[in-house]
Amino acid sequence: MSEWLQREWTKKSLWQILLRPLSWLFGALVALRRAAYKIGILQSIRLPVPVIVVGNITVGGTGKTPLVIWLAQRLQAEGWKPGIISRGYRGSNVAPLAVTSASDPAIAGDEPALIAARTNAPVFIGKDRIAAGLALLRAHPECDVVISDDGLQHYRLKRDVEIAVVDGARRFGNGKLLPAGPLREPMTRLNSVDAVVCNVAENGDILDKLPLTAFWLMLTMLAKNEVAAMTLQPVVFRNLADPARTATAADFADKKLLAIAGIGHPPRFFDQLKSMGLNIESRTFPDHHAYAPADLPSGAADAILMTEKDAVKCRAFARPEWWFLEVEAQPDDALIECVLNKLRK
Repeated sequence: MSEWLQREWTKKSLWQILLRPLSWLFGALVALRRAAYKIGILQSIRLPVPVIVVGNITVGGTGKTPLVIWLAQRLQAEGWKPGIISRGYRGSNVAPLAVTSASDPAIAGDEPALIAARTNAPVFIGKDRIAAGLALLRAHPECDVVISDDGLQHYRLKRDVEIAVVDGARRFGNGKLLPAGPLREPMTRLNSVDAVVCNVAENGDILDKLPLTAFWLMLTMLAKNEVAAMTLQPVVFRNLADPARTATAADFADKKLLAIAGIGHPPRFFDQLKSMGLNIESRTFPDHHAYAPADLPSGAADAILMTEKDAVKCRAFARPEWWFLEVEAQPDDALIECVLNKLRK
């Protein structure tokens, strides 16, 4: 259903027109809620340290997790000690919970477990992000900045830096608010963030194939140096059963390959593999899919390739022919300077 909606939200159809009144109602509620926080009817709470929120204004994956990992690593390199909070998938864990690379993804969520493994930074999840942030700081008083993975619309948490991530392939879909389109907030919300990061293919154009309203918005922000392009660069293939064992794309030449993806936008992963010269059969699973051994039958291919996010949930029953592609976010250098300048203030 999610994949069907994502495809339909890139088109114009009769059912979207019928849902337009609900989108207007949704937009009114969004505006009222934001205004209530702005004028103090609803209270925002500040954590004892600066907060950076990395989020989006659309439904579906945009590449936030690789950016959060990159941001944490860059801040560490600059001498900061970041901690990371997340609601966790579907927010099922009410009480704050510490997440490590050894945490069960079924409880902690696949993305928080992946972030913990890649950054070695303290990670806490919880339905209440403020409670999660306070629990993290009590357990790790050395942390001097908190990164919130998602939460752009969670106005109860006061933030010092806002970064909005835009999927370079799907952009803003049909430009309509939920449920007629994919937008959680109007595109004009991007006017108030500190930076927009557009996740594009290598050599992609930030302004390509944008709706007219979004085109002028992004053009204005580009003029103010508030938009950064980001690419996801492949690093190496790692074996799930033995992560110390690595491979390159050339090692999979002339092999029967099955590529799987249970992420927000699977075609991005499949296209990346094809751009590396790999001939693959692809199979899509729902985002955050809880994999079981039966999903990946033995003998289905000479090698099964997956994303690192999928690998987190398959590691417990991994087989020697299963591999994941490790990628790194590479945003424009100006982004880290923008964040550091905000934090210094």
